[in-house]
Amino acid sequence: MMKMMTRYSLCVSLLIFIPTLTHSANPSANYLTTQQLWFSQTLDHYSPYSQDRSQFQQRYYEFLDFFRSPDGPIFMVICGEYTCKGIKNDYIAVLAKKFGAAVVSLEHRYYGKSSPFKQLTTQNLRYLSSKQALFDLAVFRQGYQESLNAKLNRTKEENPWFVFGVSYPGALSAWFRLKFPHLTCGSLASSAVVLAVYNFTEFDQQVGESAGPECKAALQETTKLVDQKLVTNGKALKASFDATDLRIDGDFLYFLADAAATAFQYGNPDKLCKPLVEAKKAGDDLVDAYAKYVKEYYLGDYGASVQSYNQNYLKNTAASEDSSDRLWWFQVCTEVAYFQVAPSNDSVRSSKVDTRYHLDLCKNVFGEGIFPDVDSTNIYYGGTKIAGSKIVFTNGSQDPWRRASKQASSPDMPSYTITCSNCGHGTDMRGCPQSPFNIEGNEKNCTSPDAVHKVRQKIVEHIDLWLSECQDTSRSCI
Repeated sequence: MMKMMTRYSLCVSLLIFIPTLTHSANPSANYLTTQQLWFSQTLDHYSPYSQDRSQFQQRYYEFLDFFRSPDGPIFMVICGEYTCKGIKNDYIAVLAKKFGAAVVSLEHRYYGKSSPFKQLTTQNLRYLSSKQALFDLAVFRQGYQESLNAKLNRTKEENPWFVFGVSYPGALSAWFRLKFPHLTCGSLASSAVVLAVYNFTEFDQQVGESAGPECKAALQETTKLVDQKLVTNGKALKASFDATDLRIDGDFLYFLADAAATAFQYGNPDKLCKPLVEAKKAGDDLVDAYAKYVKEYYLGDYGASVQSYNQNYLKNTAASEDSSDRLWWFQVCTEVAYFQVAPSNDSVRSSKVDTRYHLDLCKNVFGEGIFPDVDSTNIYYGGTKIAGSKIVFTNGSQDPWRRASKQASSPDMPSYTITCSNCGHGTDMRGCPQSPFNIEGNEKNCTSPDAVHKVRQKIVEHIDLWLSECQDTSRSCI
């Protein structure tokens, strides 16, 4: 069968192919590369004073095995609220190969090894924001382009860039195109949480919808029993979940709520619903059944940590690659909130996970005066009314986070929902389930692989069109 070429790849295939600058491919690995590189980044992009223009070292990665040098596109994969260990071998590998693209990825400031400070005190976290992170990406993009030009012995040339991100990085991808449209031909915003939400009751509502009537009823009954046991014998209850360190009841209940949501967020509904519904039908102890799920799947297979819910642990200011939880909570408590509170009725999670719990956490961990200014965030970026262009939004039908994403299409910002019973967070890039990892984002285990394939085909078409429109006339293949 003849391989179909995209409009953009047909154009660049006529160029002389120059051997790649480095090789780091390992198709069987979860990462395309883990070779770390370093970039000198400005700490405060918004200070007008030269004495404030101090710098820190920011980690990044590059993968050039598929790059059609010298004019191929550069795909910038945004890393987010976690330690960035390399460029993952998910669907970006398929896209890079298809378009002959170089792939680069910049670690988010403060996270992983890209911390400007050794102590992450509240005062030292003042430069941690999405605005600073976007400027990091812009400066890195310019610096990398100049470095590539130097390697290729040329000046003032511009490769076409395209930006990718999933979840919070998906929002950054959309916002980067919004704020720096001259620096990228377009963006893919996968499961992009572009709407900052103070009381995010819709998150819990989507968990209930994704669970379905039987599983939702079992979860609600489990929550009721947990609330009762927490009063009568909380110490024994927490021990049954291996969570005795969570002395604050709100931390424990938030931990349990997250454990349930994760099953739907990452495409593993049966891991939770099957044993819980069976226990309910058999008249078995639902709390015991849920504890078994939490310990075997959430803490076991998925790899969650009880300590990440412990406010005393979140107070630890020593910078390390394990600081992600404290750092993300700071962004939550100052910019975006996403307070996953219980709705006033028909809630899946405990009603004790409320606004006061979240505000108390912010105060306890970061001190007085910390408050999420979601209105300013949405005014600055536009929320779901983002006035951008050439941004593809994608969401999984079962993902609780989709309620904070742009789900309605507009003329220059198409939005697609991938519908299947295990289509969750970042399905277009990760396949199914979304955790554990699938090489090249394989979709064969999605309950509707065709639904994933159709959206991916749309993504390819948009990237192809926007890259071709972005080409400098001097490099036109016509």
